[in-house]
Amino acid sequence: MNMSCNNSIKSGNIYIISGQWKGRKLPVPNNANVRPTANRVRETLFNWLAPYIQQSRCLDCFAGSGALGLEALSRYADLVTFLELKRSIAHLLMQNLKKLCALQAKVIETNTLQFLSQTKQVSQYDIVFIDPPFRKGLTEKTIRLLEETGWLANNAWIYVESEVENSQLHTPNNWHQHRKKIAGQVVYYLYKRYQKI
Repeated sequence: MNMSCNNSIKSGNIYIISGQWKGRKLPVPNNANVRPTANRVRETLFNWLAPYIQQSRCLDCFAGSGALGLEALSRYADLVTFLELKRSIAHLLMQNLKKLCALQAKVIETNTLQFLSQTKQVSQYDIVFIDPPFRKGLTEKTIRLLEETGWLANNAWIYVESEVENSQLHTPNNWHQHRKKIAGQVVYYLYKRYQKI
């Protein structure tokens, strides 16, 4: 590890559950719209993804605190791209990545839907996290853009977290629901994408 990195991380509102940074605490933005995925939900998700996370390329579509992408990096994902609209939130995420010396990460300050509307300019992603602000109609638009604009690898895994009243998602025919659970007011899914015939 590069000894010039600042490794002193103050106690915060999220901590990394497992991997190389297990137990590390990180501050989260003081913003009402930032809703880090609950620890229990995160632990369940990464238990599901355990066989696939190492050496994967991940996309965190609505990064916020970065809890999902940071957990993926801690568990040895090859790359995580974080998309975040708000400058202050993106800046804090960059600071947290710097503290962890996470060189295999990129934060892009952008509108996620606009970004995904572009022709992809990188290799396709193996794992994608979709956890947008609730009740803004963003989930299915994001799903459609990911599929239509070629961001997903043939056997990609897609995690979706949504408000419980939005439990009937419309997904492409080549996405197969692998897991679904409800935790309080949140419903979360894991989908496997198969190549279109």
